[in-house]
Amino acid sequence: MSTDISALKEIDGFIGGCLVDSDSGLMLASEGGGKDFDLDIAAAANTNVVKAKLNAMEALGLKDDGIVDILITLGSQVHLIRPLAKTPAIFLYAALSKKANLGMARLKVKQVEQSLKF
Repeated sequence: MSTDISALKEIDGFIGGCLVDSDSGLMLASEGGGKDFDLDIAAAANTNVVKAKLNAMEALGLKDDGIVDILITLGSQVHLIRPLAKTPAIFLYAALSKKANLGMARLKVKQVEQSLKF
């Protein structure tokens, strides 16, 4: 089992990131964050975001589709949520400053996902 997400730090504008079990809202791994950005809170709160989107998809009859990623754009930050393709109940979360290149960030998060072993 490998849950190394340290490569997320390579994303320009990286603030913090974590690997989260959406069944419990608990982190399996984390990187960055700190006193100004609580990753435990981010993990639990973004679990609700993923569950809400899955419920919306079901209500819309999109049950045969899946989430590739969820982008949340704030005034000063961008948050990227990516459920794992092989294990959708687990997702990667990355908080980035607005200076981040979104295309490169999405590519790096996908690469980190592919490096994980469960």
